Amino acid sequence: MAMIDRVLGAMVKRGVLEIEHADGRRVRLGEPADGYPEVGVRFADGRVARDLLLDPRLGAAEAFMDGRLLIERGDVMDLVALLRKNNRWDHGKAIAAPTLRRRVGNWLSAGFEAVNRQSSAKANVAHHYDIGNDLYERMLDSEYMQYSCAYWPRDDMSLEQAQEAKLAHIAAKLALAPGQRVLDIGCGWGGMAIYLARHARVTVTGITLSEEQAALARQRVAAAGVADRVRIELIDYRDMAARGDMFDRIVSVGMFEHVGVPQFETFFRACARLLDPDGVMLLHTIGRFGKPGKTDAFTRKYIFPGGYIPAMSETLAASEKVRLMPSDIEILRLHYARTLREWYARCVAHKDYIEEAYGPRFFRMWTFYLAGATASFESGGMCNFQIQYIRRRETLPITRGYIADAEAALPGGS
Repeated sequence: MAMIDRVLGAMVKRGVLEIEHADGRRVRLGEPADGYPEVGVRFADGRVARDLLLDPRLGAAEAFMDGRLLIERGDVMDLVALLRKNNRWDHGKAIAAPTLRRRVGNWLSAGFEAVNRQSSAKANVAHHYDIGNDLYERMLDSEYMQYSCAYWPRDDMSLEQAQEAKLAHIAAKLALAPGQRVLDIGCGWGGMAIYLARHARVTVTGITLSEEQAALARQRVAAAGVADRVRIELIDYRDMAARGDMFDRIVSVGMFEHVGVPQFETFFRACARLLDPDGVMLLHTIGRFGKPGKTDAFTRKYIFPGGYIPAMSETLAASEKVRLMPSDIEILRLHYARTLREWYARCVAHKDYIEEAYGPRFFRMWTFYLAGATASFESGGMCNFQIQYIRRRETLPITRGYIADAEAALPGGS
């Protein structure tokens, strides 16, 4: 199909994309360039080109998942990186847009799913996190099982070291004191709670909506010897706020992406009710460099139903309505890209197990997701926000030195 050749040819200028069409016709696009992959693909049927034109990301994903888009030189990480690097967000370019019909459908679906009503929140979480702890155990760092952006103050760190460095970085921003009560909203498999209880001598309540996470988190807490200081609850943050609980510190890592725009103010209002007047909160979330946007159809359909990546503007607009004061903001630009490449490598290393346990189609879907996410942080518009909030302006020192001092004293701190 000549049209898909023209579209891809306009996108790929650096690096090489070789295409073998279903009718045997071969096309070579781009030119070799340092730092740009060289990739060869084969379209197994004529529908692949059509699907790519209708919606590049969803069409490519489903064709790859179904084994109709075959990568014969390089891998899916190379393919996605080649396309995204040629259309970097910070160079002002954009990939080909979906058709009007698909854009309207995506917009309506995204708007409905972004509501993320409390009744559907648990199902949305289960879709992603209840697929099986064994997958995450093979993909994530072994000690803390952190399914969120690691922190890389040095290039020579392992994933395990970078995730512990992230925990120390966040703990320092919480300005913890022994005996304080900490709430971990979206506690995952308990890694943050274990770290804080063990090294800061605080008590932690971790909450999640994932039954698989809660069960394994409780096991890991007991194995770490901190069950007397950590409690894991299967509860929605809205219900916890309604029952009147209050904490000295609140931390939330990688959970805000699941809240949905219409619930942003509800989330922050609940946090304000849960936080002691002299308390500190640290929000760690994936964010957008630019203005508010929409979740792409592939991610919405297959990975994070109900999920949404916030812009800084809408995050602060929601929190300021409940008088949570942002006291420190840090933007992590490339840290998640490094993290995702580590996860991708570990999944590839466990390909045989994942395909046997979940099927080849799932493995292709999962690696496409990780490759696309990596490209979004390397060349697209994604980053991470760490926003520290307080309710009383005198709560923390007025300069940032206390963060570095506390971090240096913690295991994994730099």
